[in-house]
Amino acid sequence: MASAGCDFAPDDVYVLRLHQPIGVTRVTAAGVAQPFAKVAGVDSLNGIAFDTTGRFGSRLLVSGPSHGKVAIVAIDCRGATQVVTGAAPVLEGGLAVAPAQFGDYGGALIAPDELSGKIYAIGPDGTTRTIGDSGLPTGGDIGVEGAGFVPAGFSRGGGAYYADRATTGNPHPGTDSVLRLDATVLTRLGVRDGDLLVATEGGASMVDVRCEQTCHVSTVVDAPSVAHGEGHVVVVANPARVSPPPAEAGGFRLGSGALAAGLAVLVLLALVGGAAVAVARRR
Repeated sequence: MASAGCDFAPDDVYVLRLHQPIGVTRVTAAGVAQPFAKVAGVDSLNGIAFDTTGRFGSRLLVSGPSHGKVAIVAIDCRGATQVVTGAAPVLEGGLAVAPAQFGDYGGALIAPDELSGKIYAIGPDGTTRTIGDSGLPTGGDIGVEGAGFVPAGFSRGGGAYYADRATTGNPHPGTDSVLRLDATVLTRLGVRDGDLLVATEGGASMVDVRCEQTCHVSTVVDAPSVAHGEGHVVVVANPARVSPPPAEAGGFRLGSGALAAGLAVLVLLALVGGAAVAVARRR
């Protein structure tokens, strides 16, 4: 990052630190954990994403509740912080920065709100605009939680991944799995490179958002499930081909019952909050 005289090291992982001092911990590619930044003026932290287009100065962006609103804070590669806004709407979960070609919202920080179902775009000047309404069920532990953009080349192969966290006593108890939906399935359902995928916490339903001159929201996954989605929707183009295990209850379910064979639950693991991590990618 030119303005700070340094850059984020490729493959380092940045993890939200929810205990005092609240902030971000850096885990190097070698597995060494180090304090990276303190974030003042927030009650906690609940979202993290890298600015991949440069409109926020190519910094790490985090969100957290503050005085009844949400603060968005940008962190440079030396750990210096700057408040983008202290008055964003209530939101939490898997944030994502829109590619430059995402209509009027290119380069904005995209944030879903589980309580209202709205999908927000927050600009580098701190202003918030509403992209649209997900049309999915709303409420705490129910509404839209995760977001991720479809990369170039996805239509030729890849997958969308979403954490399904086991949550005892919840109407959506989850399975401690990582859910996968194949690119072939999503492409047949109308998803295109550059689109935004947004998924709910309760049930892992999903919408596709496409913004050109205007934005259009369409449902791609809507059948009931026991999944408890958390954090980012990670969308990867052309991954290594691995034979997935059979589909299991609690994964993504396809709208209208179509193309269910495209769903697989890939990896069983314990999750500690899927919104808590961002990875510095190679450029």
